[in-house]
Amino acid sequence: MFRKKIGIDLGTTTTLVYVPKKGIIINEPSVVAISTIDKKVLAVGNEAKEMIGRTPDSIMAYRPLKDGVIADYRTTESMLRYFINKSLSGIKIFRPEIMISVPAGITSTERRAVIGATISAGAKAAYIIKQPLAAAIGAEIPIGSASGHMIVELGGGTTEIAVISLGGIVTCKSVRIGGTKFDLSIMEHIKKKYGLAIGESTSEQAKIKIGSALFLDDKEKMSMQIKGRDMITGLPRILKITSDDVTEALQNDIYGIISAIKAVLFDTPPELSADVMEKGMILSGGTAQLRNLDKLLNQTTGVPSYASDHPYLCVAKGTGIALENLESYKRSLLSAK
Repeated sequence: MFRKKIGIDLGTTTTLVYVPKKGIIINEPSVVAISTIDKKVLAVGNEAKEMIGRTPDSIMAYRPLKDGVIADYRTTESMLRYFINKSLSGIKIFRPEIMISVPAGITSTERRAVIGATISAGAKAAYIIKQPLAAAIGAEIPIGSASGHMIVELGGGTTEIAVISLGGIVTCKSVRIGGTKFDLSIMEHIKKKYGLAIGESTSEQAKIKIGSALFLDDKEKMSMQIKGRDMITGLPRILKITSDDVTEALQNDIYGIISAIKAVLFDTPPELSADVMEKGMILSGGTAQLRNLDKLLNQTTGVPSYASDHPYLCVAKGTGIALENLESYKRSLLSAK
């Protein structure tokens, strides 16, 4: 019998949908635009993101997930329904089986909320997999082997650090620091240092274009112009910032991630620590693309660090592979309904 299977990386900033044999078919922002008058969903994904910071009082564009978990149940359900329907290309004869990734530190209540929202959005069955496991599967790490593998999944809302062996998580830590927190830190830093208020999308562009985890040499230094509102005059102003400004803004957040990695390494059994030292830690998630992050982690922890191929796709790919091979990964799954 024909069964449709869909793997969803339900992220704080971006949602990716993976369909077996087709790969990633949807990669859109986790944003919903709602009418404040009748609570009707007006736009989802790319269309809704374009509205952020530009809406009148009658429309609200926002992210219904906060720190990797559901903050607004109904809106998340509407967003999931949109992504499910889009991935089915209008064919709704069969209700799909869906695998969704969640943060490792999720509570049972939050877990039930994700399953409930997925079933309500049109799933026949909903399965849940922890993000570090999904990322490891997507990064082609042999999680079933009797050997320690360390994965650092740097997402939009959270960073998940885990040591995996024999198909399960041996030790892990989840910190609420990710791409969104980086953007807010850059906004705050520019406001304090230059008296310029900038938007979230401008901050994100600065992080992507000139951001670096380490201060760059004079020869490598990059710069860009940003537009914002002068805090004193209230008038629009253009400012030239350098990569050093972004690096300075991100220091506290990055060292929060480093502290969490060190805590996981401290709790790791000696035998697995030896494996991690030999193989190094694998970085996945969109935030893993920050320049020189792997070098900084190597310097501060002494563990070799490598960004996986296409890091932002790892979790979505892993959810799809796990769902496709449900029997093989059954022990690694968190719950099913």
